[in-house]
Amino acid sequence: MDRRKILKGLAAGTIGLPLALRLFGGKGQAQSRGPATVSGERFDWKMVTTWPPGFPILGEGCQKLADLCHEMSGGRLHITVYGGGELVPPLEAFDAVRQGAAEVGSGAAYYWAGKLPAAQFFAGFPFGLNAQQMNAWLLSGGGMELWRELYATVGLIPFAGGNTGVQMGGWFNREINSVADFRGLKMRMPGLGGRVLERLGGTPVLLPGGEIYTGLERGILDATEWVGPYHDYIMGFHEIAKYYYYPGWHEPGTSFEFFVNQEKYDELPPDLQQIFAVATHYINMYTLSAFEVKNAEYLEKLRQVPGLSVRPYPDALIAKARSAATEVIREYAASDATTRKVFASIEAFRRLAKPWNEITEQRFYDELS
Repeated sequence: MDRRKILKGLAAGTIGLPLALRLFGGKGQAQSRGPATVSGERFDWKMVTTWPPGFPILGEGCQKLADLCHEMSGGRLHITVYGGGELVPPLEAFDAVRQGAAEVGSGAAYYWAGKLPAAQFFAGFPFGLNAQQMNAWLLSGGGMELWRELYATVGLIPFAGGNTGVQMGGWFNREINSVADFRGLKMRMPGLGGRVLERLGGTPVLLPGGEIYTGLERGILDATEWVGPYHDYIMGFHEIAKYYYYPGWHEPGTSFEFFVNQEKYDELPPDLQQIFAVATHYINMYTLSAFEVKNAEYLEKLRQVPGLSVRPYPDALIAKARSAATEVIREYAASDATTRKVFASIEAFRRLAKPWNEITEQRFYDELS
């Protein structure tokens, strides 16, 4: 039957949705092949992560993924989750999965920028995409295809695994009134954000999460960034720093990932592959939602802390940081052909999305909220 007639029949109520689906060839095609054959074979996977065991939201999300896969597959896909350091050190998760010591891993792509420079852009970058834009670029704007192309070179398949949303700027033991206050500042800030800090006169210091509190307490650090109110409160930074600045220009929407060994994924029957993929989509949304709720809740807690000042960065400093970030990112993007290709895709997406954003999201926040 002609598609127009099918649509008219749907509108008039003379054709029901199930029949329309069959006529369009969707559900009907699947039925014409006969019932799917489901193998009873069980697959036991190990997941290694960069997060501490049971780490709020991120580690919890890994376990939620494992639980979903187990439930939806009727126990045929079982994933045991290992926090960072339980099976392999946190930053060795990527190589562990690549080499087949574990089937799946969880982390953030910028951790692997030393191995694959273009990976930086699949996590985020200073003054880059926010969470909504990152998901749009990855899932519908060509980003995921580039990400999979990059990871295929090392035998892995990436899946989007959540987002922090816009992070906070950081914790300081002194006021930041201008760019001059960044000179000589020792701040824990990794990645491209650290390079921008360096251009502003600061000194980026690389410390793992478990050492940040002690670093601030002992004066090894003058400042640190971490994530947002929820995780920062849990870390206790409000006990030893007086100033909490926003926004997190260095990480406006950090995306996380699950990465799977290609050979192990190919061994799964098609239904289990789809179950895993759908479960990652759920975790991608769950993670961002959990961050939004918990950060809102804990911002209120932090505002009640005696002596703590929660304040914005000066506008002039943000302008200087943006200018420095533009220089750093363009230099980094020119480092190799693949990195240039990925960054070009992001820039094309931003040019496309900006006019729409200006008359919707931006207008709403600037004038209507």
